[in-house]
Amino acid sequence: MKTNKSRGVRLVALMAATALVAGCALPRSGPSRAEIFRGAEQTVGAPFLVPVDDNVARATNHEPKLTFPGSFRNAGVLGPDTINAGDTLGLTIYENVNDGLLAGQGQNVAVLETVQVDGAGFIFVPYAGRIRAAGNTPEALRQAITSQLETQTPDPQVQVRRIAGDGASVAIMGDVGGQGVYPIERPTRTLASMLARAGGISTDPETALVTVIRGNTEGTAWLNDLYTDPSLDIALRDGDRIVVKQDERTFVALGATGGQARVPFGKPVVTALDAIAQAGGLNTNLADPKGIFIMRDERAEVANAVLGRTDLVGTQRMVYILDLTQPNGMFFAREFLIRDGDTVYVTQAPYVQWQKTLSAITGPLTSAGTINNAIN
Repeated sequence: MKTNKSRGVRLVALMAATALVAGCALPRSGPSRAEIFRGAEQTVGAPFLVPVDDNVARATNHEPKLTFPGSFRNAGVLGPDTINAGDTLGLTIYENVNDGLLAGQGQNVAVLETVQVDGAGFIFVPYAGRIRAAGNTPEALRQAITSQLETQTPDPQVQVRRIAGDGASVAIMGDVGGQGVYPIERPTRTLASMLARAGGISTDPETALVTVIRGNTEGTAWLNDLYTDPSLDIALRDGDRIVVKQDERTFVALGATGGQARVPFGKPVVTALDAIAQAGGLNTNLADPKGIFIMRDERAEVANAVLGRTDLVGTQRMVYILDLTQPNGMFFAREFLIRDGDTVYVTQAPYVQWQKTLSAITGPLTSAGTINNAIN
């Protein structure tokens, strides 16, 4: 009687395990390599699957270098004494007579300490009238004032001093030591020196981006490039806006990696090999090194170049395949560049799913055996 009952329990357990494996999907992190290939072949409008080689790496590595427009890089440095609208000037006028036009009684010297350059770039000097100051040096302005006054008083001598004011200035925002509006002065006429004046960078300089907005034109460059490429240490202009921020590019790592997450780039250029390492590497117990997929939406011109076609229009869904078991697999992974928004997916090795299947079958049988032993 017990023997028949034991056989019945085992039979029920085996049937239950078989039904479980046959009718239900086992837990896993995503599709297998075979399923991705099969889906691409059978589904209308499926993404293009492209094995990565040297040609594919070259065709997809089209990201333009971050830089400033030529109009920024070719602009000359402002003269250290150039007067701008909003500046404050100090004037000293010597007259060759006592009781002069501008001097007090019994004096021959008049001192005008705070003469403001108006928004149109002019100043007003008594008996000389409105004189254009913006765009001139103090020496040029001295000559202009002298020329106007010498018809009013004999042999006038004029001194002009440029006092640091808020005329020519830039606004600095973002990840800097001190945000604010800073005047363009002799030591701060270029971008790098102005950033130093603002307290330097408060974020990781390896991934700091500097954007300069001048009117309706803007450009962005990596902070470190300012020091390796002198042409990027551009001359500043009145009204420039400077924004410093951390690189916000990310990619998504999924599947049999060391961690599944949205991963920041962490440096200007990230290769597929870098991306795998930054995601924690391949999980040695799960990963299939033949099934590494990079998924992205590719521009039509790039997709046509990769596929050797000319008829594709609009954004194309592309899946790039890396096989690290091939002789050049590591080299291809080192040359293929990751872009913002990419998904890096590592499939599980086929044996992992087989192990899960065996566990799903043998687990219930083991439980059934335990129950059987208890019954016996």
